[in-house]
Amino acid sequence: MAGCASAKTDHRSASLQAHCQALEAKAQGRLGVSIVDTATGQQWGWREDERFMMLSSFKLLASALVLHRVDQGQESLQRRMAYPRSALIPWSPITEKHADGPGLTLGELCAATITTSDNTAGNLILESYGGPAALTAYARQLGDAVTRLDRNEPTLNRPSSDGLLDTTSPRAMAQTMHKLLVGGALSTASRQQLRQWLLANTTGGKRLKAGVPASWQVGDKTGTNATDANDIGFLIPPQGAPWIVTAYLAGSSAEGAVKDACLADVAAWVAQQVAAQGA
Repeated sequence: MAGCASAKTDHRSASLQAHCQALEAKAQGRLGVSIVDTATGQQWGWREDERFMMLSSFKLLASALVLHRVDQGQESLQRRMAYPRSALIPWSPITEKHADGPGLTLGELCAATITTSDNTAGNLILESYGGPAALTAYARQLGDAVTRLDRNEPTLNRPSSDGLLDTTSPRAMAQTMHKLLVGGALSTASRQQLRQWLLANTTGGKRLKAGVPASWQVGDKTGTNATDANDIGFLIPPQGAPWIVTAYLAGSSAEGAVKDACLADVAAWVAQQVAAQGA
């Protein structure tokens, strides 16, 4: 039985690698992928240990730290943060409506930054616990020695000269997300809250979600700049355990629709594996 399982894993590894190489050729970029079947703990990937910019996908981890602090009795999702209009930065569809007033609660800010990728909300969340360095420290606390956040929005979307600032690896982020979304890193209530925010995301409909049947549940967080497109999240088939997927496309000269389709095709590979299991 062990030999059979090993052969299946090897076959899947080869299948995913060939799939990702074809996607790289199509998107004219570098693709990093890590996929975890949480039912078995098996993990497959392509360029799993290379660094990629997180872009707005950092907002998943940033919101998870808020929930961790709530679990520790150090924070409350009901705490209200007021902010001036001068704090607003481009793409802040929720926070722009509440500046120079009572502001928003931390829970509302987390919902805004995950479901709409509101940039000011992301910065306010970072401010709530001391900035990017605190998020890096949280990653280390989770056993993630790779993921690092160094800057706020919008500068975190600009490549650094050393290629290290504001980066992660597909494997590191997938393992961290496994702990947050399936494992015991958060309380049951906080884990469910993080999942709910991700399920309500409105920015990823053409990426991972587009690659699986409509009957699947998909919770994700996207990231985008001029040359890169990311999507990280969990995929749940109608009958089965979640699959964790991290997909980072970097340095692509392709149009946005091609980048989106590339990420959707990563999720399509997962759907193929699930279909094969049920065959």
